[in-house]
Amino acid sequence: MPVHFNEDRWKKIRNSYSQWWDGKLDRPLINLTVTGYDPGRKTSKHPCKGFTAAYDKSVTADEIADAWDHALSTHRFLSDAFPSMWLNFGPGVLAAFLGSKLEHDERTVWFHPDKIDEIKDINFKWDYDNYWLNRVRSIAEAADRRFQGTAQIGMTDLGGAMDVLSTFRPSERLLMDLYDNPDEVKRLTCQIFDLWWRAFDEIDSVQRHNPGYSCWTPIFSEKPYYMTQSDFCYMIGPDMFDEFVKPELSATHRRLTNGFYHLDGPGELAHLDSLLTIKELKGVQWIPGDGQPSFEEWPDVYRRIRKAGKLIQVFGGKNGFRVLDKIAEDLGSAKGIIFIHSVDKSNLDEAKAFLKRHGCEEE
Repeated sequence: MPVHFNEDRWKKIRNSYSQWWDGKLDRPLINLTVTGYDPGRKTSKHPCKGFTAAYDKSVTADEIADAWDHALSTHRFLSDAFPSMWLNFGPGVLAAFLGSKLEHDERTVWFHPDKIDEIKDINFKWDYDNYWLNRVRSIAEAADRRFQGTAQIGMTDLGGAMDVLSTFRPSERLLMDLYDNPDEVKRLTCQIFDLWWRAFDEIDSVQRHNPGYSCWTPIFSEKPYYMTQSDFCYMIGPDMFDEFVKPELSATHRRLTNGFYHLDGPGELAHLDSLLTIKELKGVQWIPGDGQPSFEEWPDVYRRIRKAGKLIQVFGGKNGFRVLDKIAEDLGSAKGIIFIHSVDKSNLDEAKAFLKRHGCEEE
């Protein structure tokens, strides 16, 4: 197997992440991938695509798994990094499982219903024969066969309940439904919640060799983990968030042992204090968004998260290693933070110095 990782490394990963989840690790987790190496194997038939949905339907699940293997073979994994890929069919792919159309190009995915029904006429049901469900499941199975536990395969982005509902009731209609049909919104949110977990469990069940759990954000957990979200909440105030979004999020986090929330942009900061009262929520990922100051320029957000006893996840982004250096300086330490970044092998010496600075081993 060309992927440069072995069981000894996985033992270290399990140990460090377990300590971190339990709040017992006195350093940050640094998931640092180095790219640009010779794969040591022949080129895959198809390139590795960022959107798994972008592969033509004629490309088999095994061919996609082979493309993933080729890509991972060009990487080296430092400190708390590990080989990982995920089933990227766009945010909110549960909508496609429930009957919406999935359209895509090489860079993004859109979901559209065949028609827009009145909210009282909508009912969601499980469809064993749904093409997209079976496509995701078949790729998960193929990757599981291919890697045999050497690489972690992350859960597809099922989406938040209100985000999925807004596919079938486009946002302006759903916003009016919050006023005009609140009970119908809650009825459908409950349906989506049940079907969300059915999809999660079904996809997870075919990955028998997976080391643990991850998703689009490669945080490793031996116990159920997911990055929850609600992009829809950007458009509503705190009272409506607490009535329509928070109950479903709270129920989800009660079932997840290690759950994070994807806090996406300044418009969601109005809901942060409410989110932080969810007891079972383990941590928050802060994404400032396009046109906003970089990750390291939000010390008050990180202080609020830490004060609530939650973990923090940040990416390096365009400023790279400075992000964690600055946050650690502002907060007094980097404990309880996971920093995720990748660099080319030409920056390996700088990467090693960064790891040493934060008390992390290279492997």
